[in-house]
Amino acid sequence: MDARDILIRPKITERTTELMAEGKYVFVVDKRANKIQIADAVAEIFNVKVENVNTVNVKGKMKRMGRTQGKRSDYKKAIVKLAPGETIEFFTA
Repeated sequence: MDARDILIRPKITERTTELMAEGKYVFVVDKRANKIQIADAVAEIFNVKVENVNTVNVKGKMKRMGRTQGKRSDYKKAIVKLAPGETIEFFTA
């Protein structure tokens, strides 16, 4: 798999922006990717040194809109901790 196929998008929420202060970044990743592949992809794309990777398989919630019922997609989330002094800029001014 190519590095850009592994990292789908960054997950930007209130909680993840707080984690960025600790040097941890959260990405939605391909379900088939393992921790080593995720670390290599982040290092290749953003030119940073990855210290640690934790992954979580997130189950999609059941949602209703009136009488119709649906389900959000399942996805895999990776929390990537960078080496001290390393940062990733998502919002460039």
